[in-house]
Amino acid sequence: MPTVLAAPAWADAAARHERRADELTAAHRARRARGERHAVEDFMFEYYPAKPAALRVWHPGAGVALAPGSTPTPLADRRWYATDEHGVVRLDVDAFLADRGDTVRFVVALLSATAARPAATGCFGLHEWAMVYRQDRHRHTLPLRLGQDGTDEVVERHRIRCTHFDAFRFFTPDAVPLNTLQPTRETQVATDQPGCLHAAMDCYKWALKLGPLVPGDLLLDCFELAMEIRCTDMAASPYDVSSYGLAPVAIETPEGKAEYVRRQRDYAARSNALRARLLAAAAAAATTTA
Repeated sequence: MPTVLAAPAWADAAARHERRADELTAAHRARRARGERHAVEDFMFEYYPAKPAALRVWHPGAGVALAPGSTPTPLADRRWYATDEHGVVRLDVDAFLADRGDTVRFVVALLSATAARPAATGCFGLHEWAMVYRQDRHRHTLPLRLGQDGTDEVVERHRIRCTHFDAFRFFTPDAVPLNTLQPTRETQVATDQPGCLHAAMDCYKWALKLGPLVPGDLLLDCFELAMEIRCTDMAASPYDVSSYGLAPVAIETPEGKAEYVRRQRDYAARSNALRARLLAAAAAAATTTA
């Protein structure tokens, strides 16, 4: 049987979630109102398919129902939720899985496989360098710290070993054959590993894909880690991000490499903790339908 939250409990949880989401997106929303761009943080709202308003929506997660109160339950009219004869609102897991079951099974397989692998370090974030290799025009208008020639030299004197398809697919044509792997969407379950910064960031993407199965606090935890990693990703990139207050992680130096690996290991452990919680949310859904 599901856990049933009394009205004061779920109302408080929803309000706290909305406040936290607003705090996490405040800077982005203010910039958007002014028409300003941010090369680091805008990624979180453009690459990932959720706007600030979507992050404010609180879900209790599979296996948790909401008792009626003096005010209507905000989720009662949302897709995949049902209200029983006692006024209790709960996620209709069967209906959700009927629509999104294939997605859920893929996410579970990917998260499980990724978490089971050892974290591979030593890539040093060179995927970002490979995205601008031998190119006059770049995705961002930021200057390159070492200039184009210096950037190209860093790529050419390192071994490129990117395991993540969604980073690899943005490599320049000249950089593609330099990668030791040729990851594809079809091989993603077999190649993603927890040491990859982009795979760690993608815990947020998979939380979004699991939708209402994921409790609101877990979704925002995934978002926060992804934002932190995004800052490291750009600090370790060839771009000069000092205008955003970020100190470079100069991976072209021994000191920068050591700092990158230190962060990489930390992110691997923290992202695996999130993967475990996401898998538990999916398992709760399976239990609910059993």
